[in-house]
Amino acid sequence: MLVWLLIFRALGLYGTKRNAGRIDEVYLVVKGVTLGMLAVMAVAFMYRGFSYSRLVFTLIWLTSILLMSFGRILLLGLERSIHRRGSGLVRAAITGSSDWGRSLYEKVHHHQGLGIQIVGCIGRNSVLEDRLPVLGETQDIGKIVRREDISVLFLALDETETSQLLFLITECSGLNVKFYLVPNALEMMTSNIRLEELEGIPVLKIKDVAMSSWNYVFKRLFDVAVSSVVLVFLLPVLGAVALVVALGSGGGIIYRQRRVGIDGHEFELVKFRTMRVDAEKETGPVWAVRGDPRVTRIGRFLRRSSLDELPQLWNVLKGDMSLVGPRPERPHFVQQFRVRIPKYLERHRVKSGITGWAQVHGLRGNVPIEERTRYDLYYVENWSFLMDIKILLMTVLVVFKGQNAC
Repeated sequence: MLVWLLIFRALGLYGTKRNAGRIDEVYLVVKGVTLGMLAVMAVAFMYRGFSYSRLVFTLIWLTSILLMSFGRILLLGLERSIHRRGSGLVRAAITGSSDWGRSLYEKVHHHQGLGIQIVGCIGRNSVLEDRLPVLGETQDIGKIVRREDISVLFLALDETETSQLLFLITECSGLNVKFYLVPNALEMMTSNIRLEELEGIPVLKIKDVAMSSWNYVFKRLFDVAVSSVVLVFLLPVLGAVALVVALGSGGGIIYRQRRVGIDGHEFELVKFRTMRVDAEKETGPVWAVRGDPRVTRIGRFLRRSSLDELPQLWNVLKGDMSLVGPRPERPHFVQQFRVRIPKYLERHRVKSGITGWAQVHGLRGNVPIEERTRYDLYYVENWSFLMDIKILLMTVLVVFKGQNAC
């Protein structure tokens, strides 16, 4: 119990207002319980007074994860229910003219269970004035925070306002208010900045390799093992889908398309055909949209259920793709996005995936590529094996809901 208490505290499981989702909660519980069991097993191995069965440790590990996860999910649901009724909310405000301020407001506003109530914006804000009241001018931010009892300030500053950051913090000196900076550039949003020391000189490392050689090997072994098992297990499903596509599409069963993967190398992605033959003969390369007339009737079902993506397990087995990673784009679109979107090509530092960090956050189908890129770059900069496991678990829920599928 003591070991778990210390580890859970280190993982932030006892912190208030963590705004964790169910998957995040279970993920941290599994991580904490596993680390705790490893520590206890190490101690038990050194203690020879009594021989503990491995089965005992396995049972403790499993039951602890199940019971703790159930209890925390129950409490999380209760807490969110209380928040949705308007109780226990933290009062927040937004200052700054960045477009990301509007995105932040919409995210918080549509997820009332987070426990945050944005009561207004400070300073004139053309992107938010139609949705939030203006609480006052920026130079009076200290008085506004006191008057409105603000506990959280979101700073969504654009390029012309970054010089105000020190002023805003200084004006709120002595006040118990949290500051959250919403970066004004895609480069800042996804950089995994770390403070290091070189012979006593502090330096900021703003970029590192996406993953070490050993991590790459471990990820590849995991991809091969899982894709092999899933392909064998889903053979009846693949056969049934292939038969339905052959009868309903009027063309080939498998659709092959050139995509751009790791280090900019192109490969041939395979999927079940969901559009009519020669769908782009007149238009050229275009993105699919909701209600796209080129999609066949059976194709709509396959896209909504993501069954059309199953053949990509073969791409994973071949080594063209990974189970988890940024979704690969066609060369035509990559050439456009690399010019339009800062750091877009950073997505290609890791293998493309069947699912990814953007997809499990609802960014599937016809959504802004800028926002999808932001999530993809976050994955590249913060990759871990446990993060891949978390994404795979979240993918099951997203596919079940059929969010944003075209």
